[in-house]
Amino acid sequence: MQIVDSFPYTVREIENVFIPMRDGKCLAARIWLPVEAESSPLPAIMEYIPYRKRDITRARDATNHAYLAGNGYVCVRVDMRGSGDSDGVLTDEYTQQEQQDAVDAIEWIAKQAWCNGKVGMMGISWGGFNSLQVAAKQPPALKAIISLCASDDLYADNMHYMGGCLLGDNLSEATVMFAFNALPPDPEIVGDSWRNMWFERMEKSGLWIDQWLRHQRRDAYWSTSSVCEYYSAIKCPVYAIGGWADGFTNTVFRLMEHLDVPRKGLIGPWGHKYPHQGLPGPAIGFLQEALRWWDHWLKDEPNGIMEEPMLRAWQQDSVPPDNSYADRPGRWIGERQWPTDNVKERRFALRPYQLVEESKDQSASGSTDESTSMGLQSPLSVGLEAGKWCSYAATPDLPGDQREEDGGSLIFSSPSLTEPLCIFGMPELELEVSSDKPQAMVAVRLADVAPDGKATRVSYGLLNLTHRNGDSRPAPLEPHKRYRVNVPLNGIAQQFPAGHQLRVSISTSYWPLAWLPPEPAQVDVHFGSCRLKLPVRTPQASDADLSPFDTPQSAPPLDTTLLERSEHNWLLHRDLATKASTLEVINDQGRFRINDIGTEIHRSAREYYRTVDDDFTSARGETITESCFKRDDWHTEVYTRTTLSCTTDNFIVHAQLDAYENEHRVFSKNWESVIPRDHV
Repeated sequence: MQIVDSFPYTVREIENVFIPMRDGKCLAARIWLPVEAESSPLPAIMEYIPYRKRDITRARDATNHAYLAGNGYVCVRVDMRGSGDSDGVLTDEYTQQEQQDAVDAIEWIAKQAWCNGKVGMMGISWGGFNSLQVAAKQPPALKAIISLCASDDLYADNMHYMGGCLLGDNLSEATVMFAFNALPPDPEIVGDSWRNMWFERMEKSGLWIDQWLRHQRRDAYWSTSSVCEYYSAIKCPVYAIGGWADGFTNTVFRLMEHLDVPRKGLIGPWGHKYPHQGLPGPAIGFLQEALRWWDHWLKDEPNGIMEEPMLRAWQQDSVPPDNSYADRPGRWIGERQWPTDNVKERRFALRPYQLVEESKDQSASGSTDESTSMGLQSPLSVGLEAGKWCSYAATPDLPGDQREEDGGSLIFSSPSLTEPLCIFGMPELELEVSSDKPQAMVAVRLADVAPDGKATRVSYGLLNLTHRNGDSRPAPLEPHKRYRVNVPLNGIAQQFPAGHQLRVSISTSYWPLAWLPPEPAQVDVHFGSCRLKLPVRTPQASDADLSPFDTPQSAPPLDTTLLERSEHNWLLHRDLATKASTLEVINDQGRFRINDIGTEIHRSAREYYRTVDDDFTSARGETITESCFKRDDWHTEVYTRTTLSCTTDNFIVHAQLDAYENEHRVFSKNWESVIPRDHV
């Protein structure tokens, strides 16, 4: 990372201003103001998230917003209602209230003397989601957005459900927000009202996992704020960015295909991080790329950015599954439009233990005996090498060697490739299946198998078979009846080298990435019409002419003092006597002091996912968080614990929240919910 400490514009930081909303509430904002804007107004860029501008995101904001402001933009980092130092209570994600507040904030920014009336919106994760949602509201001053690691579909392509399966990240994300919603505002910003604001948040923000579990199928709860339902409402230019190691990449493909505005897409090898901090690398000069976007759309500077390919992606080379690389080998590829004529579908038929290209398979036309089938009921250990649905690309987050997973799966391998095979897009598996129970799932993995046998997962997909006709109308299976289903896999750009094999693996569980069905089920795969469809891309000579991205840059880092080191790990505990398996996920942020405001912060989370033998009702997730903020005589601590368990008929949620001020417990609340399973 190249640190830049000299910029064309001199920047004055305003620690806090309050932005009035139409209902009288106020949102807290931190502003990086180029001094020149006070006499010659400039465009503004807003980031709008619930993660505390005063402290938690202060380090990231210092490097990102100071950089953009130093290059001639007023940067406004806004705490959402009920978060950080803003008024109110945050009761759920992506609400209509949240979006209306953003519209009000943009209008306020545009009217300030230092703004020329043009506003951009940028953010990663939550800030990427609401950039898309707010763009669909069409506030007049919003001229362009950059949306990173976000989704256009809150049900089908988010941290809650995938293919109708409940994701383990549903509990993980609920835990993150359970802890954040219970944090106090800073007394130095809001004054003596801080304690009343804190208690109101803890009392009224609610238990979000309860809400999410009460909507186990696609309904208006999810679709209202899913921009895939109304692409045409977005009228401003969109730059959509993702990473192959992240969980939200498929959105980039859909936005390029369905939006009808100037748009660009960029997909790197990264996890859930800004690309100039991207892991695995190579990281790129994202802030310089963002400046090119903003200069074009907010300053009308002709810099050629829109003459470049619409979609640019990092085509990954083959790597072993040990995830020991800092940079993922590969190369940049580009397409002028998406979908592209450079990608053609190639089909590979599934035969017992084999994957055979249909054009080379004399039986692919259907002459194979369609009564041939293979059945499977996977052990609950399948999935322990899956990694995290939304990876931050710390090594344990990423999938491991797939051979252990393959031991509990049906596997179909191709002959060794005689020439490299490049894919770009979303693979899909067509299956004909039956089940001996009314509810079952399949997890499908596509792997790159090296000559030494090591298997690296390239992509995967899930399907709750009761969702075979769509996520809004699940229906039980008729035992032993055959059904034809399609399982879409996550998008990817990958080169399989000559001498390697393709492998498709099918399992009936994928714990804890996906929650288990209510009971064990055997799924039979019936051959004759089962095939893998791969989006195969013809290599383009123009890829070699793509302009390289700049070296990553940022403004100087925030001045902090490290007090305790962070710890990140995944541990697998197996009790061979009781046959209990527990996956422990450690995410300890350590302890540090922000020197300019004197606040000391400690945050940690631990997650435990447990099963016993093949008892599907033994599945249990437990999360524990600690959050401590300390400065002079101000000392608050918040502890949360959430458990999710199940019976064959219900999900059971227990949660507790305890808060301390100066080591005295001042608040305690417990929740318990029993929520019927709805075909999940």
